[in-house]
Amino acid sequence: MPTIIAVDIGGTQMRAASYAPDRIKPIKQKKIPTLASTPGGLGRLLHVIEEVWPSDGSVAAIGLGSPGPLDPHTGYLLAPPNNPEWHNFPLAPNVEKHFGVKTYLDNDANLAGLAEYRFGAGRGHHDVLYFTVSTGIGSGVIIRDRLLQGYHGLAAELGHSIIDPNGPLCSCGFNGHLEAFSSGPAIVKYVLGELESGTRSILHRPDKGGRDVNMTARDVAEAAHQGDELAIRAYQRAGEYLGIGVASFLHAFDPSIVIFGGGVSQVGNLLFDSFHESLKKRVFHPRYLEGLVITNAKLGDDAGLLGARALAEMQINL
Repeated sequence: MPTIIAVDIGGTQMRAASYAPDRIKPIKQKKIPTLASTPGGLGRLLHVIEEVWPSDGSVAAIGLGSPGPLDPHTGYLLAPPNNPEWHNFPLAPNVEKHFGVKTYLDNDANLAGLAEYRFGAGRGHHDVLYFTVSTGIGSGVIIRDRLLQGYHGLAAELGHSIIDPNGPLCSCGFNGHLEAFSSGPAIVKYVLGELESGTRSILHRPDKGGRDVNMTARDVAEAAHQGDELAIRAYQRAGEYLGIGVASFLHAFDPSIVIFGGGVSQVGNLLFDSFHESLKKRVFHPRYLEGLVITNAKLGDDAGLLGARALAEMQINL
């Protein structure tokens, strides 16, 4: 049977894999450095796909996952971070022209959500919300077994929902987005601001001028597990705002499952105790929570490839 080729274009690595239609384990897999700031990215992408191409040449479709923003309807990258060469770039059309095989592109967070729906924690559910809480907050939405893409292909950027218009600055340049409250860098930014104001914490490091400019969300989590009040408060705050956001998303999409991936989500109760409390206070009817599953993602690093594979399969089976 024809093979599906899947590609996950990350910030540091490009990964490609070939899949038989009835198997979740790849036939072949290859990874190379992305080298996003170095010219020649398309050539590297074509090369890594060639490395996993089946010997009989029988490929049904190619799925590509990339950081956005992008347009899945046209296959164009609009403005991928740290890659000026690929701004307003027809990525999927170029790959399709080179290989002569239908090629589909979507946002990496959308595809991670699609992968969890098809192969991971969301199996058996028809309405799914997926979040990756890490350096940013990405998301994917499945409604009645269909990936939500929207008119411009820009749907489900839930991390950039406005939680407080007077809130902190988001990485995108606007104020008060969910990402500005609950992502890893947002947690660190809050801690550093409190340290600057004189709050005492074991995260003070006088040898670095009174604060740790290289602090990570993991450092904050470790301090919280040691009982540091500021670190605990930072995660409680992140969880509270995450609950505010997800309450609104429940009102919009009414899913049966909410799935969390990403490094920040791995801290467990430190984040999710306040999240659950906040969520319960803010849904306008308890019916939204009846039967709702809230759980962790299962696929880990494989979600990107499996999501690109699922995208290709979904498109050729329409």
